[in-house]
Amino acid sequence: MKKVLFSVAFLFITVLISAQNPLPKGKADLNAGFGFSNYGLPIYVGFDYGVHKDITIGGELCFRAYHDGYYHNRGVGISFNGNYHFNTIMHIPSNWDFYAGLNLGYTFWNYDHNYHGNDYYDFGLGAQIGGRYFFTNKFGINLELGGGAGSSGGKFGITYKF
Repeated sequence: MKKVLFSVAFLFITVLISAQNPLPKGKADLNAGFGFSNYGLPIYVGFDYGVHKDITIGGELCFRAYHDGYYHNRGVGISFNGNYHFNTIMHIPSNWDFYAGLNLGYTFWNYDHNYHGNDYYDFGLGAQIGGRYFFTNKFGINLELGGGAGSSGGKFGITYKF
């Protein structure tokens, strides 16, 4: 019985030592994909940087274009975010990453009606909740709901850790 308990304890400690947080302090990842919203199909690229074992900061660039029957609309957004990752406090396996956070963004819109462009600027604060699943140590998929400037509604894409 002691051998079984010792073996289980050894295995448990080995798993804990080898487990990593989704994005350790000082490491970064790159995210890219498509968003979903009522106003076109956003395309985004962003990054996250680990500043603490459970906290990341990052940025995102987003582009979207759509036609609403009258206008050809184009928008470019840039946002900065901060996220708290729940893996440590919820004991989530390292190939999963669940997070929530806030973002601050700025979007430039151009509404082109019969070749007379009208510009509109949008500055806003948003919130997001999301998750990632890593197939390998470097590659995964991500899904995020919420958002702010540029890609509000949500997004789906890939993640690469470097």
